[in-house]
This record gives sequence, structure tokens and C-alpha cells, in this order.
Amino acid sequence: MPKKRLARRILKGFLILVMSLALVIGALLASVRIEHGRELTLPPPTGSLAVGRALYDWTDDVHEDALAPVPGTRREVLVWIWYPAAGQLGATSEYVPVQLRPPTGGGSSVFSWLTRDWSKVHAHGIDKAEVSPQQQSYPVLIMRGGASAPVINYTTLAEDLASHGYVVVGIDAPYRTGRVVFPDGRVIERTAANNPELLVGRPEQAGRLNQIFAAWIGDMRFVLDRLEQLNASDASGLFTGRFYMARVAAFGHSFGGAQAAQFCHEDSRCKAGIDIDGAPFGSAIQAGIQRPFMFLLSDRGQSSDPESRQIEADIQTIYNRLPPGGRLRVMIHGAFHFSFSDDGALLKSYVMRGVLRLFGKQKIDGRRQLAVTAYCLQTFFDSNLRGPGGSQPKLDLSRYPEIQVLE
Repeated sequence: MPKKRLARRILKGFLILVMSLALVIGALLASVRIEHGRELTLPPPTGSLAVGRALYDWTDDVHEDALAPVPGTRREVLVWIWYPAAGQLGATSEYVPVQLRPPTGGGSSVFSWLTRDWSKVHAHGIDKAEVSPQQQSYPVLIMRGGASAPVINYTTLAEDLASHGYVVVGIDAPYRTGRVVFPDGRVIERTAANNPELLVGRPEQAGRLNQIFAAWIGDMRFVLDRLEQLNASDASGLFTGRFYMARVAAFGHSFGGAQAAQFCHEDSRCKAGIDIDGAPFGSAIQAGIQRPFMFLLSDRGQSSDPESRQIEADIQTIYNRLPPGGRLRVMIHGAFHFSFSDDGALLKSYVMRGVLRLFGKQKIDGRRQLAVTAYCLQTFFDSNLRGPGGSQPKLDLSRYPEIQVLE
């Protein structure tokens, strides 16, 4: 009899545990679903200028796309431009226009549950607003996202820089970006063969990885060529003469940061650049970058695996050869690699971000990380595109104690 009572108690305890877990999981799923449809506004820009936004679909009439599955396909890019506007600071607009939203709202049905409904997210850019008359022309910043992320995921950084007097030009390209939705309704998904995240670390894929990287860099050169044409003569009159093409820089996150470094190594039109937590790649590692450049890093703790050591060595190699007065290497304490974008820091569910913090992957508030990042970007570009250059930017560590300048 005692054995039977013990068995019943064990079974009862097990059933209570199962029911408790089911209730907890149900509550978490319900909260995630509620968050998915809740209204959300991105952090307001910190500059004094309003922000305009324009969208272009450009096709290269000269060069074919080496990554397209059909031979003879021309290079095509979707270009977002954020710029200082003559308008009301703080005005909100759609984060992503209706015609450019993915069919499922951001990915698979499971993934979309863990993100925000893009129709409920508000940004601050005013579509096709007049350019601010405060200056005749504004410096141009070419922006690249991570290997999979569309550049719209970096709206917070783009809007903040635009509010401080910069034209920020973000580039998405089919067969490279994870998914590109064009204004005419076309949706182009990237294939696994063009995903650098699946190829890094595989020596047998080195040739393919080099080809993919070259295509990304080619996109940047093509877009800069078209910006020069738009600046010379914009049919709409919006941007004619408004780009300061003698002051062009590049920045990007993750794989986009590696692109920024390589572009600044290859193209003399690039006057400065920033790699946001990206592993360097290409000839820039050995050949160096002969212009001001900054590495902005996440907090990786005491990582000692071979891959991390190689990344640190490559960064050090580039850093050692940078112009002494124009180099900077900064770490943000507590920063998480995937939280430099809107999606990683703001659009993910609070529950999901809580899980990341539980496992030590996100030790800083998402909005705080973006604020620190935006401040570092603006300070570096102000020093090298607006001033005489040649002197290390002065970062106010009392304002953001999370910043650590690495020598």
C-alpha cells in the first residue's frame, strides 16, 4: 500500500509539473502574440533636422549580376535614402511601405510571431520631403546591413545620422540580401549558395565566398556612380546638387562592416569608414586602409576560440596600418552582435530578448545600445567629414560609460 501511495504522489506531482509548464508556455505565447500586434515607434532622432526618405529601384545597364541564377541578368539594387529634410521633426511614417512588406510580414509564420507586425511599427522619415535648406549639400554615407538583413532594419541609425546632416544611402540587392521585395511586387529570395554565413570557415568554398563579396562591393560602386548622376541632374529636382560628393563614407554591420572596410580600401571616393562588429574579409586585411576608419565592437567577453582569435588578429592587422590620427577601435560593454539593428534591439519580442539576457547574450537595453552606437557613428563622421580630419574623435565617456576605447 505505501508503494501505491508513493506512486500516486509521484504521478500527481508529475501532472502538476506538466500543467504548470503548459500554463507558463501558454502565457509566454500569449504575451508574444499580444506584443506582435502592439504599436511601436522607433527611438526619435537626436539631431535638430527632420528626416526625409526616398526609395529607388536602379538597374545597371552595363554590368551583369554574377550571382543571378539566369545568365545575362543585369545588376539591380533597391536603394533607400534618408536625408536632412525641410519638415517637422518628430513626424512619424510607416516603417516599411505596404508594397514592400514581405508576404508573411517578415518571414515564416513562426518567425513572425517573434517579431513585430511591421504595419504597427512607426519611423520618423517623411517620404519625399524637400531637402533641408540649412546647407547647400550634405555628406553621403553608404550603409550596408548584415549578410541577411535588409537595410530597413537599420532605420534607427540611418534616421539619427540624417537628423545630424548626413545623407544615408542603404542598399539591398537580390540574390545577396536574404529577401528583397521590389515596389512592383517581385519577391526574390536568396539561395543557400549565395549565403556567406553558410560558407565562412569552409576552405572548399573560398572561391564562391570571394565571388559573393566582390558582388556586394560592386553594388556599392554602382550605387555611388548613380548618386553622382543623381546629384548632377535629378529629374524630380529633389537631389540636384544636394550631395556633397567630395565627402563620401561607408559603414555597415557584420558582413556589411567587412564590405565597408573593403570598399574604403578599393575606392578612393571613400573618405572614411566604420565596421560595426564585422569580421574583416578580403584584401583590406593585408593591404590596409589608407583613410580614417573605426571598428565598433560588441562585448564578446573572454572569447578564446580560434575563430574569435582570428577575427581579433585581422582587426589588429588593419588597425596597425591605419593613419594614426584617424583610427579608432571601440567596444560597447554589454552590447550584443545582433542588437545593432532595429530588429535585434527593438522589434523582437520582450520575451525573446529576456531569454537572450537570461543566457548572457544581451546585457544592455536595446535602445541604449542603439543610442550609444548612433553617438559613436555621428562623432566619428563629424570628425572626419566635417572637420579638417586627421585627429582622433573625442568620445564623451561620461555621457556613455559603456564605451571603452581600445588601443
